Amino acid sequence: MSPITTERLSLLPPDLLTYGMLFLGPSDLGFHLDISVPDVLSEFGNEPFHYVYARIGKDPSEGPWWLYLFIHREQRALVGIGGYKGKPDEQGVVEIGYEIYEPYRNQGLATEAAQGLIRWAFEHPEVTLVKAHTLAEENASVKVLRHCGMTFTDAFEDPDDGALWQWQLSRPTR
Repeated sequence: MSPITTERLSLLPPDLLTYGMLFLGPSDLGFHLDISVPDVLSEFGNEPFHYVYARIGKDPSEGPWWLYLFIHREQRALVGIGGYKGKPDEQGVVEIGYEIYEPYRNQGLATEAAQGLIRWAFEHPEVTLVKAHTLAEENASVKVLRHCGMTFTDAFEDPDDGALWQWQLSRPTR
């Protein structure tokens, strides 16, 4: 699987070997990819990595529809993670998510990564809509999604995450 390339970033979908290095720890992952890697890879812990690893272990075709490592090419550093929450559904909808590490925030990297994920999704004819969720408050993620052209579509209560806002962007018409 090839990375998604943006102006400053390579969004790398890990292969099974790279997942193995990720599970061994940040120093092993950094050595494997020849980049600097922070001590903590996600504020959500390692459980999502294990979930995705199991999914793509069963069906490697799902690989591009899950996790990406956001690598700053010039700095040779892992600056965040994100990706999709699975393959497009029956209606052609995919959901994106992203996390930029503290030292790299407020540099436009989240917007750049989200735009790359959106662009790549729409390169697949089966994708008709990209959506995302944020906490139900004005915050940096809301700003990112607005910069990406997404529009607010719904507010709802999630049993695990509380009040959320939904955002979406339809496939551009030609």
